[in-house]
Amino acid sequence: MTDLLPSTTTATDLAEPTKGRAQGGLAFVLRTIGGGLISMALIVVLGFFMFRVLPGDPVRAMTRDRPGNPEQLARLRAEFGLDQPLPQQFLDYLGDLARGDLGTSYKYSQPVTDLILGRLWPTVLLTGTALVISVALGLWLGSRAAWRHGSAFDRFTTATALVLWSVPTFWLGLIVLMVFAVALDLFPTAGMTSPGGVDGFFPAVLDVAHHLVLPCLTMVAVVYAQYLMVMRSSLLEEMTADYLTTARAKGLREDLVRRRHAVPNALLPTITIIFLQVGFVVSGAVTVETVFSWPGLGLLTYQALAVPDIPLLQGTLIALSSAVVIMNVAADLVYRLVDPRVRTR
Repeated sequence: MTDLLPSTTTATDLAEPTKGRAQGGLAFVLRTIGGGLISMALIVVLGFFMFRVLPGDPVRAMTRDRPGNPEQLARLRAEFGLDQPLPQQFLDYLGDLARGDLGTSYKYSQPVTDLILGRLWPTVLLTGTALVISVALGLWLGSRAAWRHGSAFDRFTTATALVLWSVPTFWLGLIVLMVFAVALDLFPTAGMTSPGGVDGFFPAVLDVAHHLVLPCLTMVAVVYAQYLMVMRSSLLEEMTADYLTTARAKGLREDLVRRRHAVPNALLPTITIIFLQVGFVVSGAVTVETVFSWPGLGLLTYQALAVPDIPLLQGTLIALSSAVVIMNVAADLVYRLVDPRVRTR
């Protein structure tokens, strides 16, 4: 008789799956953030020792124009802490870093933190603009190319993207500079603003935008291809799904089937690429900023390498690497949030 009685489900039984998912989600978040912190710790350690093996003597490079006697050179090395054993330098560096002190630049005699903050906005402006344009262009062209798979439009856009993707960034930047700035004289060759500045808010904004065109164009040409290819391949997989056949059977136009059904599902893999690429675009700004003398973190890093300015190099490495690590962590968290299939694993 007891087997025939209906089973009762308590509130505790219903809460168990929800509680388990919540605990699993918290564990995933903690693991992801912990992995990011471990990555940053490794970057700090590797960066310290990597810059110590660079060729060149910072003290002699700084006194090249006014050679000093050995006593003066020794005094400068002591001032910079370069006369200490390497383990002691490392411990001092970790102590300063724990207090938020990135040290003082050899070349500029200014706190590294101030130098990085002063160059941060130009890099954010350049990379942010390039990223927004690259994402919009890549997703739009990728969805169109996949929907017209095999057409002349698909072949042309895919081939163009692959060619630009494979071109070295510095080489493409030099070509763009020579054609549009030197030969055609349409854009300035260097800097972020005109010499002497421009009076007025809107003229100043237009002046910065005029200087932004060529470096932004170079970054977009190299970056957008990744979004195009990922979006194209994702949408091609979705095009054979049964739910699209059902949508067509309901009488929806092809344009609505693509925009309302196929593209939203195909965007899921692209979300991870968008977040990952944010970090790599910021890190890859070194080449573009150097070619166009754009006064951001990339150019600052290049100038620090010439000395070598060890505290400044360590600071820019942490700043640029932080962008990559943070975006990696964000990509994992956001993908788990937007894709229910990941949350069930």
